[in-house]
This record gives sequence, structure tokens and C-alpha cells, in this order.
Amino acid sequence: MDADEILLDAEERMDKAIEVLKKALSGIRTGRANPGLVDSLRADVYGSPTPIKQIASVGAPEPTQIVIRPYDASTIKDIEKTIIASDLGLTPQNDGRVIRINIPALSGEVRKKMVSRIKELSEEAKISIRNIRRDGNKAAEQSEKDKVISEDTRDDIKDQIQELTKKYETQVSDMAKAREKEVLED
Repeated sequence: MDADEILLDAEERMDKAIEVLKKALSGIRTGRANPGLVDSLRADVYGSPTPIKQIASVGAPEPTQIVIRPYDASTIKDIEKTIIASDLGLTPQNDGRVIRINIPALSGEVRKKMVSRIKELSEEAKISIRNIRRDGNKAAEQSEKDKVISEDTRDDIKDQIQELTKKYETQVSDMAKAREKEVLED
């Protein structure tokens, strides 16, 4: 691999780590209704687990309520069962056409659990980014051994990978702090 390929690969993989973290953080409950809470849920409809957002429109018309409108009314019971079976601790109210989910206020203890989960997720993302750094450094060393790049180029690549690592770790920390702030707000 040449220098550009190594750096591009590392950057793409770090971007993916950030995307995974964003998705995981969107599923963490705050005191406000957020359609992202049900994004990860899959309802058994038409014989296969299907993401709720593919079979219904999901919105948050009020700060304390999520509304799910199935495109096909026959799927409403399946969606309701999925929400009840999930570990979100939410109780859906089904009126035959739409499902309303009232989001209760979070207790102090629940907020602390959510914050510790955010910290776990951000640490996992940082570990992933550091592993990508290690892989990039190994690729640079291997390319230098294979006489594809020079020693100076290898050192430059390692420096650039370290800069990328710092940049992405800072992004992870900023995202985690922002989500923690949302969870801790009343």
C-alpha cells in the first residue's frame, strides 16, 4: 500500500467508528421524545424483521411524545409488540391508526445509568479508533519493509495517523459530552 492508501483507509475506518457511535448515542434516551429511540427496533412483519422507520412514519410532535403512523394499518399490532418487548421501558398506546408513546421524565438514577452508558460507548469508539491507528502504523511499517515507501514517508504517515487519531478522539469526546448534557438536562 502506498502512503495515500494507508491514510485514506485509516480515515474511512475512523469515520465509520464515529457513525457507529452516533447511531448508538441516538438510541440513548433523554428527557425529551426523540424518534431515534425507536430507530434500532425491528418489527416482525411480512415474515421478516423490518426496521420500524421502513414500515411507519415516526415523529415527535411534542417534547414528551413519539407518534408512530404505520403505512399499513395491519402492522400496528406487530409494531406495538416490538416496542413492548424492547428494553426501552416504554409503554405504547394504540388507537388503531397510530401508536403514541409518552416519554416519562427520567429519574436521577436512570440519568446516571444513561451517562455511564454514554461513557462506555465513547470509550468503545476511542478504542476502535486506536486500533485503527495501530493497523495504519503496521501497514506503514510493512510498506516500508516491502520497499514501497521510504523511512521518512513511513514516519510522516505515522504522524498523520496520530493527528487523525487525536482529531477523531476529540470528536468522540465532544459528542459524548453533548449527549451527557442532554441526558442531565431537565
